Amino acid sequence: MSDQTITIPMTQEQASERPNFMHRFWRLWSTRMGVLLFLGLVLFSFVGPLIYRESAILPHVAHTVLPPSARFPLGTDSLGHNVLAQLMVGGQSSLEVGFLAAAVSMIFGTFYGMVSAMVGGWLDALMMRVVDAMMTIPSIFILLFLNAVFRPNLFLMIFVLASTSWLGVSRLVRGEVLVIKNQLYLEAAQAIGTRTWRIMTRYMLPNFLGTVLVASTLSVADGILAMAGLSFLGLGLPPPTPNWGGMLSDGLNYMFQNGWWMLYPPGIMILLSQVSINLIGDGLRGAIETRQA
Repeated sequence: MSDQTITIPMTQEQASERPNFMHRFWRLWSTRMGVLLFLGLVLFSFVGPLIYRESAILPHVAHTVLPPSARFPLGTDSLGHNVLAQLMVGGQSSLEVGFLAAAVSMIFGTFYGMVSAMVGGWLDALMMRVVDAMMTIPSIFILLFLNAVFRPNLFLMIFVLASTSWLGVSRLVRGEVLVIKNQLYLEAAQAIGTRTWRIMTRYMLPNFLGTVLVASTLSVADGILAMAGLSFLGLGLPPPTPNWGGMLSDGLNYMFQNGWWMLYPPGIMILLSQVSINLIGDGLRGAIETRQA
């Protein structure tokens, strides 16, 4: 039979709840603060360099390890780089890697988990044992191994971070699909000959997409933190590309020499990114759980 669309009528109460999602998301002051903080980070990183036109790569050899001044608002590092300019450009790579790694892990993890739950049987067991085996290995070891074997670059960092973060998404999606796969409306769709891929994307995915988005939002924060950790260990993006973790590592050498301007700014940016994204994730979770209650 040809594919047919099944229309599932909503009650008046369900229909009235839909427009209130943004209201439920925005009602908490913590969520609003998280959104504002994150927008501030994005503007600082991507719009800031367009206003503050100072090179983040060109060193000022005659002005090394200078404290904040009118010319250098956040001082210079040991090589004479403008710390403020580096902080802005470093935020670009940190946010890009965090978001793209989360997007890749969400897409692949969702596909993997849905396929595993739908096929069932021995193949489902095998696919989950692969996930279990990979989850027993500390993610830092996998990240260190991949970074040691391959030359670090932006795309490799995205792949490296996504290679570990998709595991949790796949298990989450598999559990959600196992719960809803035997619902009556899905059996009706199968009875009229609807293709499996259409059932998965049209009828299953919307039921747990919110849960996956919450998990992916939090994985953005994990990706930014993991990239900062790798850069702190010297395994991040190679010079001259600045990033917050690398700046933090360089500033640590001057922690006891009153070089606070090289240490605190990148640390504060990493902290703000974690706080803002986690607050947004908590707001999304609250809005979705309230709707499902």
